[in-house]
Amino acid sequence: MLQAPPAEPGMREDEVDTPALLIDLDAFEANLDAMAAMLIPHGVRLRAHAKTHKSPVIARLQMERGAIGQCVQKVGEAEVLAWGGIPDILVSNEVVGARKLARLAALQTIAQVAVCADDAAHVAALEEVAEAAKRRITVLVEIDVGAGRCGVTPGPEAVWLAERIAGSKHLTFGGLQAYHGSAQHIRSPDARSAAIQGAVEETRRTVEQLRQRGLSCDIVGGAGTGTFPHEATSGVYTEMQAGSYAFMDADYARNEGPPPFRHSLFVLSTVMSAPRGDTAVLDAGHKAVSIDSGMPQVWQRAGVRYAGASDEHGTLRIEGGAAPKLGEKLRLVPGHCDPTVDRYDWYVGVRNGRVECLWPIAARGAMY
Repeated sequence: MLQAPPAEPGMREDEVDTPALLIDLDAFEANLDAMAAMLIPHGVRLRAHAKTHKSPVIARLQMERGAIGQCVQKVGEAEVLAWGGIPDILVSNEVVGARKLARLAALQTIAQVAVCADDAAHVAALEEVAEAAKRRITVLVEIDVGAGRCGVTPGPEAVWLAERIAGSKHLTFGGLQAYHGSAQHIRSPDARSAAIQGAVEETRRTVEQLRQRGLSCDIVGGAGTGTFPHEATSGVYTEMQAGSYAFMDADYARNEGPPPFRHSLFVLSTVMSAPRGDTAVLDAGHKAVSIDSGMPQVWQRAGVRYAGASDEHGTLRIEGGAAPKLGEKLRLVPGHCDPTVDRYDWYVGVRNGRVECLWPIAARGAMY
């Protein structure tokens, strides 16, 4: 059920109902500008990942600052963005199932929506729906460059699948999807760099083998907020697929040599109980903030630690700082922004302590 907004434009931040998902607009806009500026010298494109923000409003703001399109992981996310006017979308994932594929093909009437494959069965199914819809669908071959998740083996196996796509009457070979997701949160800069260097070399080798077979890659996509400087300077990748950079969650901040972005996404919460001097309780627990990547951080309150969560409660331990008062509002920096965003219907945009805007999280819950 779509909930009523927790705030109205013009409100003070301390009047916002909680738990609420806040965007600090100054920090958010600075992050978008910083990413755009960093990529320009390297001649690579930004196809920002909408699985993070799930919002056509944010997608448009990214494209106004130079992004050429958006990535998504699900057809439902692609639908919301296409209906919101985003013209160039990549489903950076495999899609299986007749109904999902039919929806993907139908979107080609209002946007260019590409998709990934790592099996000949994917290609055959895409051919069938493209023919039925009388549309061409662009397909990328996903290669496994170290994450051990989806993706065909780089090299001859990937080339064979690309040739299968290129030989189709109804499909267009679009290039390679080469994302090393597990490298994003490797803490050591040297280890992170080494992991991506391996991915770059596997990708470079595959691109060259495709070239030898007469196939060019318009898109060589991958990279994330934790590694994009390496892919951007590789001379191999053409598109960066970072998403979390817009918000910068607490887990990325734990990397040594963290990404150069500001925290802009917060869960605003209220102290609902202060039963002891060393303990306070917030109204933001499991249902308000994801803890899969660690506990959230209490923003700018030294000596106050978010120690544990239950469904509706977040327990704070007071470890030398000033104890929060009953009714006080505190910001939390989520450990993982993507699943935290998916808990909310609205972004509350704040600037200088006032609510400036409300944006619906239109693709919330788009799991299929």
